[in-house]
Amino acid sequence: MNAKSIRAAIVGSTGYGGVELIRLLQSHPYVTVTSVISSSSAGAPIAEGFPHLTEIRTDLLDGLDVELIRGKADVVFLATPHGVSMKLAPQFLDAGLKVIDLSGDFRLKSGEVYQQWYKHEPADPALVERAVYGLSEVYGDLVKQTDFVSNPGCFTTTSLLGLYPAVKAGWIDPNSIIIDAKSGVSGAGRGLNLSAHYSEINENFKAYKINRHQHTPEIEQVLSEAAGRPVVTTFTTHLVPMTRGIMATMYATLTEKRSDAELVELYRQFYEGRKFVRVRPAGHWPATKEVYGTNYCDIGFSVDERTGRLTIVSVTDNLVKGAAGQAIQNLNLLMDWDETLGLQFTPVYP
Repeated sequence: MNAKSIRAAIVGSTGYGGVELIRLLQSHPYVTVTSVISSSSAGAPIAEGFPHLTEIRTDLLDGLDVELIRGKADVVFLATPHGVSMKLAPQFLDAGLKVIDLSGDFRLKSGEVYQQWYKHEPADPALVERAVYGLSEVYGDLVKQTDFVSNPGCFTTTSLLGLYPAVKAGWIDPNSIIIDAKSGVSGAGRGLNLSAHYSEINENFKAYKINRHQHTPEIEQVLSEAAGRPVVTTFTTHLVPMTRGIMATMYATLTEKRSDAELVELYRQFYEGRKFVRVRPAGHWPATKEVYGTNYCDIGFSVDERTGRLTIVSVTDNLVKGAAGQAIQNLNLLMDWDETLGLQFTPVYP
């Protein structure tokens, strides 16, 4: 290991987010995964549950032992369910590790709002305040100054990257925003879930958690900051019969007449130098297959002169830019490395 190298532990290694972290970190030049952790499968080979890792990861899963992990790692990724990270994060922080949390436990600054949407008691307010919200392209400078990152949700990342520049510039009325988002089935996790059974989702397309998806307040929190006033959105999620990918199609009323070309220029200027956001030329809109397996977010626009409304299409891979990839991007920022390290994948196509 050279002077730049660090050791990483992944808690929740047997979930989709955790195993995606393993896949991506295999290609990172400065990170060695020294501990893969599962409280439910400790002692079993990681490849037993994930045969695609045969001869790639030969280690056994560690149990959840903070002192053991402290001796094996410098940074810990928490790919755990909501309500679990809030108990683990303070232990790892007190042990001197850097923490990147992929759950929703530290994203919302209001404990009351968290309890309303997540149906859990909120985390310690001091820890919530300490956590930096890791929407990399917006808060990257703050991530560089912390040791504790709260990684955004997948729907949230896709929606916010598509909306933030227009809201920040005042080009759209933030309270006119409607977000129509679709996700592949991997977004539901690896656990048993009737809605994710093959016979339930195959050749089917359905809305779920209408007006009660937990990413709603997360989106509104960031957009309110961008707008400088409270923002309320209509956010509807759908499940589609594919494995990976999110498409958020968003609608908002323009505050004055704009063209597609002006929108493209606004977004290209806002994301200049941020290599994982690709803004499409006027008249071109992205598809989920075009970011599959990568940390890209692709964005396209269409101004409707007839209605005075703007349509924004934003796509990501929910397991990469929506979870593990952005977590690694945040690690790169936190360590003051090039943010693309270990993430320079060409999309899998077709």
